[in-house]
Amino acid sequence: MSPFIGITASVLVRNDGWLTGGERVYVNRDYIEAIIEVGGVPLILPEVADYNAVEQQVRLVDGLVFSGGYDVDPEYYGEQPLPELGPVFPQRDQYEVTLLEIAGRHKKPVLGICRGLQIINVAFGGTLYQDLSLVNKPIVQHEQNSKKDVRGHSVRLAAGTVLSDILGGAEVRTNSFHHQAIKGVATGFTVNAEAQDGVVEGIENSAGTILGVQWHPEMMIGKFPAMLGIFRWLVAKAQ
Repeated sequence: MSPFIGITASVLVRNDGWLTGGERVYVNRDYIEAIIEVGGVPLILPEVADYNAVEQQVRLVDGLVFSGGYDVDPEYYGEQPLPELGPVFPQRDQYEVTLLEIAGRHKKPVLGICRGLQIINVAFGGTLYQDLSLVNKPIVQHEQNSKKDVRGHSVRLAAGTVLSDILGGAEVRTNSFHHQAIKGVATGFTVNAEAQDGVVEGIENSAGTILGVQWHPEMMIGKFPAMLGIFRWLVAKAQ
């Protein structure tokens, strides 16, 4: 039987007409297609506040994808919001922190993408740069203006990590759509990928059950099928 993979949803707040202020729950189709391509069954998981409901969501799935979206509220890593901070959605932050705690208790594998990587790091005690302009050194372009499947900057893979085994080789070029990044790495996690400027591009836990990448592999699989290996890892773990 194919494993069920839960994908955390983002929230779209309407700003037009009589629906202004209304909230819609969604994920980009790229996530869904990536999971189907590697033999999984995708399920969209909306943010809910009830702990028992979150517990049931975790029980229903065999693995989890933490998707992209809003900035992580700096309150979760002990900082005040700086002017460079983008929109936050604290309810989603709290939901995903709870989801990670329950997923760990049930030993469900987790893949974090972009914001997903960042919330994983924060949930386990790490910190973030609220904006890459706060990194005190020259950096490469991390918010590309090119199409979603265009490869941007290079990423160095750390030898002996799960991610390097998945992608093979010592370096890969990725797309890039983020303005926040990991500052302090959470305890129990290893940096498995860095950009040429030293910005963290991936982490994984010592147990090999949580993997996170800062780029969007789901957007690249059409032109660069090697990126499917990241989703293939999750589905294999979920089985």
